[in-house]
Amino acid sequence: QVQLAESGGGLVQAGGSLRLSCAASGSFNRISAMEMGWYRQVPGKQRESVASITRDGSINYGDSVKGRFTISRDNAKTKVYLQMNSLKPEDTGVYFCNGRIFLQDYWGRGTQVTVSS
Repeated sequence: QVQLAESGGGLVQAGGSLRLSCAASGSFNRISAMEMGWYRQVPGKQRESVASITRDGSINYGDSVKGRFTISRDNAKTKVYLQMNSLKPEDTGVYFCNGRIFLQDYWGRGTQVTVSS
């Protein structure tokens, strides 16, 4: 069993920054083997991948956030972070922490990020 919990969302003006955190608990062996990532979702749109990081440290970013967002993982692999800089109104959405191992996905409950103009 794995549980994910996001924190750090809030309201910020365009151009500002936020740092999201995801804390993983449960089976350490499963957590350490998972690819971790951040997704965001706006009502009426599909959930989209923002950033991901594998257990080996390989990182991918969505095109819309490249150069502005940074994903990282602590040494114990139990926490994942998303540093968001130069935020834009279109970054607004609910951000979900995701953990994937084989075909099994684990999700947090989400944290709201709102960027005002």
